[in-house]
Amino acid sequence: MTLSEPPLLPAERRERLLADLRVRGTLRVSDIARSLGVTAVTVRRDIAQLADEGAIERVHGGIRLPRQAGPVLSPAVTVDEDATSAPDESELAAVGMVVPSLDYYWPAIVQGARDAAPAAGVRIVLRGSSYDDVADVRRQVSWLLESIGIQGLLIAPPTVGAEAAELITWLTGLEIPVVLVERTATVGPYHEHVESVTTDHAFGASLAVRYLAAEGHRRIGFFASATSPHTPKVRLGWRDTATELALDLDGTPDVISPDHRHPQWSEEVDRALDACVATGTTALLVHSDREAISLVARCEERGIRVPGDLAVVAYDDEVAGLANPALSAVRPAKFTIGETAVQLLAQRMQAGRDRPVRRVRVSPRLVVRDSSGR
Repeated sequence: MTLSEPPLLPAERRERLLADLRVRGTLRVSDIARSLGVTAVTVRRDIAQLADEGAIERVHGGIRLPRQAGPVLSPAVTVDEDATSAPDESELAAVGMVVPSLDYYWPAIVQGARDAAPAAGVRIVLRGSSYDDVADVRRQVSWLLESIGIQGLLIAPPTVGAEAAELITWLTGLEIPVVLVERTATVGPYHEHVESVTTDHAFGASLAVRYLAAEGHRRIGFFASATSPHTPKVRLGWRDTATELALDLDGTPDVISPDHRHPQWSEEVDRALDACVATGTTALLVHSDREAISLVARCEERGIRVPGDLAVVAYDDEVAGLANPALSAVRPAKFTIGETAVQLLAQRMQAGRDRPVRRVRVSPRLVVRDSSGR
């Protein structure tokens, strides 16, 4: 099949496979895939369906036409492995995945993508980058294109600033499909959406606020790291829900701080805790886990009891359960994010650019532990 020809329908593919079997007798899965312009996984599915329909018979090491189907030049089509076994990864289309961290938040997303890849007919080639280095992200993508020849891309690029906007424009202009993971963006003069899979972070924050309000808290503060790209949406969910529930926000801590490794961190934590004491704030939503754990440690040093004086809910649930006390936390469905992103990309790879753009939002859930009890 040439690039100019439209893709074959499933029934047409299977008819071609049978025709080749009658004429050539012996074929490999990779040869069939190349001839039909599909993946080896698709070929194996066609083989399985033809066998279920009785159009072919499976034999050891291959398949053949049923004996009643008439004479053939050779008795079997030889395959690389049994049609029911896992596909050879080398036969799958290479998909690049560029993530900003390989040690926090992202490993579960990568695992979800890797686990879903074989069934989607692809294999993942992973590259680590950074949260805000536009040049490095572009370098990693270029390497995947030039050295691996990827046929699709999953990526979490920077999205703030002029350089990031140029990067998004470059990514969407590539000849391969691109799906953003835990990021959203628009491009062009009409601000068209880029295909994406994201956590509904505003909803996650709303879950935490509603739970704390139900526990009797009327002042619920917010404390988050400025380094996380999710902070604006988490803060939006906190503020909108607190306003909807008519909670008192006047003087309630609303702090965007450097992360826990920054020299200014301790000052920001004390400022927030001073505000909690001064205003009678009895609960805090803290993004992310590491900041929440550090804040609770400072509470202990200052004699502020958690949860007796201050209930704390973390956002991310990477290591929140390991703290003392164990932290209640909002948990994004990270594995599902990776799994869904691969499925979305595979569909785009098969359907082409005419397929409508999809934006998938996955809801997180709240895990209640010791740090928020009354």
